[in-house]
Amino acid sequence: MNPTPPRERICMLTGGGYPYRRDALSGWCRTLVEGLRRFRFELLTVTDREPPPAPAYPLPLNVGSARAVAIPGAVASRAVIKNESRRERNERRRTEAELGQAAAGLLCRGLIREENDVGRAFADGLRRVAERPSMLLSLPLADALLEAWRTGDDLPRLSMRDARTAANLLRHALGAVTVEVPAADLVHCVGGTTPLLSALGGRWRQGVPLLLTEARAAVARHKPHEDRLSPAVRTVLRRFRGSVARTGYAEAGLIAPLSAYHHEWALRHGAPVDKMVAVPPGADPSEYPGVAELESDPAVVWAGSGGPDSGLSPLLAAFEQVVAAMPGTVLHLVGVTAAHEDYCAEQIERSGLGRAVRLHPLPAERGDRYTRAHVVAHVPGPADPPYRLVEAMMSGRAVVGVDVGPAAETLGDAGVLVQPGDPAELAIAVVDLLRAPARRRALAEAARARALTHFTNDRVVRIYGELYADLAAPPPPPSFELALAVPAPRSEPPVTLRWLVSERQDG
Repeated sequence: MNPTPPRERICMLTGGGYPYRRDALSGWCRTLVEGLRRFRFELLTVTDREPPPAPAYPLPLNVGSARAVAIPGAVASRAVIKNESRRERNERRRTEAELGQAAAGLLCRGLIREENDVGRAFADGLRRVAERPSMLLSLPLADALLEAWRTGDDLPRLSMRDARTAANLLRHALGAVTVEVPAADLVHCVGGTTPLLSALGGRWRQGVPLLLTEARAAVARHKPHEDRLSPAVRTVLRRFRGSVARTGYAEAGLIAPLSAYHHEWALRHGAPVDKMVAVPPGADPSEYPGVAELESDPAVVWAGSGGPDSGLSPLLAAFEQVVAAMPGTVLHLVGVTAAHEDYCAEQIERSGLGRAVRLHPLPAERGDRYTRAHVVAHVPGPADPPYRLVEAMMSGRAVVGVDVGPAAETLGDAGVLVQPGDPAELAIAVVDLLRAPARRRALAEAARARALTHFTNDRVVRIYGELYADLAAPPPPPSFELALAVPAPRSEPPVTLRWLVSERQDG
C-alpha cells in the first residue's frame, strides 16, 4: 500500500553533493530527506565538473526526482536562438546587447563597491540575467569591470588581461543562475555560491520561497586552485561571492546557520537578524553507540576528505611529534574520498611516517569511523562544518580540537582545544591524553553526554520540519479585521515563530 503523498514539495539544491557524493554535508542532507517523509523532495545538485552518473545513496520513496547538472556554458545557451530567422536573430542580439550592457554594469558596480545601495544594484543585475538566460552570451563583463574598477578604493591593478580572465570566470559562474530548478513549494539551498546562484534563479523565475542553510566558510578566503591568479582577479572572485551571499540573505525567507560562528558571520555580511534560525548539526546516537576503547597500541583517528584544503598537512606535522614522543602510536585517516586518496598517500610518503599512518576509505558503517581511536584529533579545513566533530563526540571518544570556526562552541568543556597553526601544541595535547587514561575516559563520557543533549538528528529533523512547513505551506486565506482603538492580544505567536516557542518550552 502506497503512503499518502506529501503535500509540500521541497527542492533540495546542493553544489555537487547529495545524493551523488558521500561526505559529511551529503550525510546531513540525507538525514533530512529520510527523516521528513511527509515532504516530497526534488533533488538537484549543480557542479562545475562532469556530473556524476548515478546517486551514491539509495533514494527513499519520498524523493520524486534526482538530477545532477553541470553549469551551462555559452554553447548550451546558443540553442535558444538557432531556429530564429536572420532578421529576428539580429534584432534579438541587438536587444540583448543593450540589456547585457546594463546588467553587466549593475553587476560589476555592485561587486566592486560592496555598499548597500550598490549591493541592490548587483542583485538587480543578477536578476536580469536569471530572467533572460540568453543574455549571458552578450554580457560585456570585461569592459564593465574596467569601468567599475576606477570607482573602487584600495584595489590592486587590473590589466586588460586580468579583466578578460575575470570576465570569463564570472561568465562561467553566472551560468549557474540559468539552471532550471524543479517545480516546488520551497527551495532549500545547502552549500555555497554555485547552488545559491541556481536557487536565486529559481526563486526569481518561479516565485518560490527560499530557505538557506548557511554552512560555508568566510567568502573572503580564496580557494587553493586560485593561487595562480593575479591579486586583481582573486579580488573580483572574492567580492563576487560576497555579493551573491548578500543577495541570498536578502531573498531568503529564513536563514539557518549551523552555529553561532556561522550566525555571526552571516550577520556581518548583511543577513537580517529576524530571518536567522540557528540549527546545529546532529548525529544519530544509534549509529555512534559509544563503545569501549579497544585494547591496542595507542591510536589517533582523524576524519576528513584528505584533500589539499582538509587540514591533513598540519595533522601530519603534529603526528610526527606524537610518534617521536610515543613510538608505536598509529594514526588512522578515515573518510578519505576516492578523489583524494592519491594526494593523501603522497603526503603520507613525504612525511616519512610509513606504516604509522593507516589510510581508510569511508567506512560503510558510520559508527566504525572512531572505534579504533583512543583520541580523536579534530583538525578541520577552513571550510569544514562541525559534522565530524559532533560524530566524534557522539562516539564517546576524547577529542583534541583545533580552535577553528565553530569548534569551541561545539566542543565546550568536553574536550581539549588548541590554537590553529601550532602543530607542537596539538601534539602535546594528544600525547597528554594518550598518557592519561582516566582523564581521557572522563572527557569521552562528557563529550558523548554533551552530544546527546545538544546535537542529535531528531532535533535537527524536527526543527527543519517546522521551517519547511512555515515556508512551504500555502498562504492563509485572506481575512478582514476591524480596526480597534486598543489592539487585541494575539492568542498564538506568528506562524514563523512556532518552532521557537516550542524550543523555549522544551528547554
